[in-house]
Amino acid sequence: MSLSSAHQRPSRDQAASTERQPPDGTPSKTAEAEPGEPAEAAEADSPAPEAAAGGGAEEEQGTQGDSGAPGSPTRRRERHPGVRRAASWSLTALAAVLVLSAFLMPDRLSRLTVSHFARVPAEPILLAALLLVLPPRPRRAVAVLTGVVLGCLLVLDCVDMGFHQTLRRPFHLLFDWPLFADGLSFLKDSAGRKTAYGALAAALVAVLALLVLMPLAVVRLTKVMARHSPVARRGALVAGVVWMTCATLGIQVAGTNLAARNASLRVRGHVDLVRQGLADQKAFATKLADDPFAKLPPERLLSGLRGKDVIFTFVESYGRGAVEDPALATGIDAVLRDGTRRLADAGFSARSGWLSSPVTGGGSWLAHTTFLSGLWVPDQQRYRYVSSSDRMTLTSAFKRTGDFRTVGMMPGVTRAWPEGRFFGLDHVHDSRGMGYRGPKFSWSPVPDQYTLSAFERLEHRKAARRPMMSEVVLVSSHTPWAPIPRMIDWDRVGDGSAYHAVKKEGRDPKEVWRDPAQVRREYGRAIQYSLTSLIEFMTRYGNRNTVLVFLGDHQPVPAVVGVDAGRDVPVAVVAHDPEVVDRVSGWGWSEGLRPAHDAPVWRMDAFRDRFLSAFSAPQP
Repeated sequence: MSLSSAHQRPSRDQAASTERQPPDGTPSKTAEAEPGEPAEAAEADSPAPEAAAGGGAEEEQGTQGDSGAPGSPTRRRERHPGVRRAASWSLTALAAVLVLSAFLMPDRLSRLTVSHFARVPAEPILLAALLLVLPPRPRRAVAVLTGVVLGCLLVLDCVDMGFHQTLRRPFHLLFDWPLFADGLSFLKDSAGRKTAYGALAAALVAVLALLVLMPLAVVRLTKVMARHSPVARRGALVAGVVWMTCATLGIQVAGTNLAARNASLRVRGHVDLVRQGLADQKAFATKLADDPFAKLPPERLLSGLRGKDVIFTFVESYGRGAVEDPALATGIDAVLRDGTRRLADAGFSARSGWLSSPVTGGGSWLAHTTFLSGLWVPDQQRYRYVSSSDRMTLTSAFKRTGDFRTVGMMPGVTRAWPEGRFFGLDHVHDSRGMGYRGPKFSWSPVPDQYTLSAFERLEHRKAARRPMMSEVVLVSSHTPWAPIPRMIDWDRVGDGSAYHAVKKEGRDPKEVWRDPAQVRREYGRAIQYSLTSLIEFMTRYGNRNTVLVFLGDHQPVPAVVGVDAGRDVPVAVVAHDPEVVDRVSGWGWSEGLRPAHDAPVWRMDAFRDRFLSAFSAPQP
């Protein structure tokens, strides 16, 4: 081919082939200006058919210079126009599916059904109407912004699913960010570090991909609507009429309204949570300052417990389901009934009831703070307010009397814990200060039996000490409930080295969590272990001055007790001195360690005032 012939105008056949319609079915004259839109803008927004189909200047150059080459891109495209058209339509369809999924995505796994997505969302109809009336440049900006917002909303929906599945509440944009670190810690303990960090990397990649792909999808659909604006306008009008009809008549599919506005409701829900959180600051400050026991003289405070050793014990994830769920309660009920008998043989009496926790599935520190402070603390914001205040807690009330040494046994604390001062603890024994030389049991750094043994060794058995108030946290029943320690002879506990062999006997958490039935079974075994440790401690080391108050902090995750379980947890008072038991006889609680189904249910924040009232001398 000569140089001059390479620059000749393409033949009529070649020109016809390059002027074919693009895969979206756009005729060549769609580059004309839309009504009310300058011609230049239309050209800028609607590329020539070649460009829309993936060609452009490079394709034109190839047509002029290499049109005769057997392997040229133009020749290949000419031979496979259907492939190009199918690929373009497939991308457009995928973009539409992605965008519609973002508008219709539920915030709970239980709603992730086909019928939930077989609905007509209102938001994309309104968005399409807006985009169709905007000029090209604002239209692109709105499309990109919408894509980013939808990407963020879809990520937030996935996070909400996880929170509802574990904590039975949505993610709070102001307060819940620290919980991601707890989730990573749980994964490392239950599935291993590699799996945990692999899951973290995959989640970050997925988030970035959504934040990139969603704007691209919206922009692509916007361009298609601009090129087919008459059809798009009619389609938006028809969809709007359909939505209004379905909404007016209340038409449903599989029990779900066909007319949907999920996205706007989800956004509104999170905005309301943020607004409520900000408004709660002032309201909670008033509650924080209102303390009927703040001015009670120290000599009257807790006068009915002078000379006693009082132990407040929290049992991790010990909820009503552990006592009443038929799939869980058999073994636990046997432990409670046998424990009541063994305590009675040792001279102890017990009364039990129910408390309603502010949290479920997790957030133990919020439940502990609610119980001890007498204030409802369901979120991190309130926790920060309370723990930085001078509010008198149950534990600090004992210190205020001047007659008690106050200590904490905190096996779950692995670093500095300044909140110990707020709770009025003279000394805190955390996981680093108990002398433990054994292995971790998944999340739990120290087995419960060792924690109680260390408490006896470090504090309880000391001679010539003052009466003592202790806060003891038992964590062996914390998720993932594998491997679970077993009881060993108390004389063999020592420095915990014996638990290396015990851990080898336990189960792998990755195997347990593959089967929901196994998760429930291992949870039940973990609660039995924690309760047995506590009961044996009391019968072995308790005396006539020992008073035990023990309770669960919250229900376990819904995977164990179901999504409809309440927030009640068992609570019991155990004492050797009949006068102590007489002071709580008016509470209407059940005899023994197992509360009856119809035993009184108090909010957890009510316990502090009731306890202080029962054991303090009233103002003259």
